[in-house]
Amino acid sequence: MKDSNKSSKLIFEERKAIILFLWLFNLIFFSWDIFYYYCRPYFNGAALSDSRDGLGLWVYVILVGVLFAAIYYIKVGNIYIVKYLYIISFLIIDIIDNLVRYIGTTEHFATGNIVEVLLVIFSPIFVNKKYFWTVSIGLIGKDLLLGLILQDLNVLPPVLIYITISVLAYVLLIRFYSYINSLTTVYEELRQKEKLAVIGQMAAGIGHEIRNPLSSLRGFTQLQQERYPNTNDYYPIMIQEIDRINSIVNDLMYLGKPRVIHFEKASIEEIIAYTLSITQQQAERQGVTVETIMAGPLPPLDCDEKQLKQVFINLIKNSIESMSQGGRIKIKVNVLEKTKMSVSIQDEGCGISDENIHNLGEPFFTTKTDGTGLGLMVTNQIIKEHLGVLNINSECEKGTRVEVILPIIHS
Repeated sequence: MKDSNKSSKLIFEERKAIILFLWLFNLIFFSWDIFYYYCRPYFNGAALSDSRDGLGLWVYVILVGVLFAAIYYIKVGNIYIVKYLYIISFLIIDIIDNLVRYIGTTEHFATGNIVEVLLVIFSPIFVNKKYFWTVSIGLIGKDLLLGLILQDLNVLPPVLIYITISVLAYVLLIRFYSYINSLTTVYEELRQKEKLAVIGQMAAGIGHEIRNPLSSLRGFTQLQQERYPNTNDYYPIMIQEIDRINSIVNDLMYLGKPRVIHFEKASIEEIIAYTLSITQQQAERQGVTVETIMAGPLPPLDCDEKQLKQVFINLIKNSIESMSQGGRIKIKVNVLEKTKMSVSIQDEGCGISDENIHNLGEPFFTTKTDGTGLGLMVTNQIIKEHLGVLNINSECEKGTRVEVILPIIHS
């Protein structure tokens, strides 16, 4: 639905630009031709019959036919072809008109229509680089071709003019692209914030309602296990699953009410060591070995230690869970440019497809069969709050590399 709305808006804007283009093109072309070939000779005392040679009135007949064709394409909804129809038709007509006018004569090249300037200047309005290059190269190439065929250097001044105007028009086109990209980015950020706000409100309510009975359920299960330690092997599994639910609730609560960050000096070595101690049992159960490489003495990190521990627990757990048949995880920590800390986690798991990489971190998007999509979302949020960057590179069946880049000192 959103793509359909977006497409309809683009078609509407293209339609407005096309209609304005048709008005300006025909108004300027016919006005200039009437003035140059009929009014000017009349005031200079020349005969009107000699005022328009070349293809003569057939130029107007053909362009009127092109106008009707353009109107037809607009009515049937194929509006994107209209601008190409006009530029290609104009180039062909102008080339033939000039060849008929000058071949076999001794006259020098001295023709053209001011509408050609309009074509170049107006081209950025369509915000289409392909069309811009078609217009610019088409007009410049047309005059160069005529100069080559007619062996006339008088084509060089208009060529230089078109090159100059094309450069200015290209700068304008780039600014349009930059402006549109900025607006699109801002819109996407606002849309994401609105989505997170709705999810946060929902998550806070759900998390609060679940947490209280969950605590009671875990307490009673633990009590039953202590009373009857040898009667049921399912109590540990029940407690483990309750803890997993509690972990999901914690993620929900974080989204609903993000915590205040308290930046303090912390050792990245201790954070990684704590994370590995928490995930060690899970790694051993799945036959995963972890190799840690610390690049020299590392400076203390200005961060919220508890939140960073949550970040690396989530990332390392994801790596472990991606290797159901065992494997190796390589954790590498080093300093970049003396101002940033890089922590990369490389696994040998199943990897992530290209189409799914772009959706990682979206609310409730996950590639796991039993995942919620909240862990990576919370992780990404914490990293952003630390003014850091999360980079994910993956290849199916070969593994995934996750890199967290954090500033060492916050300004």
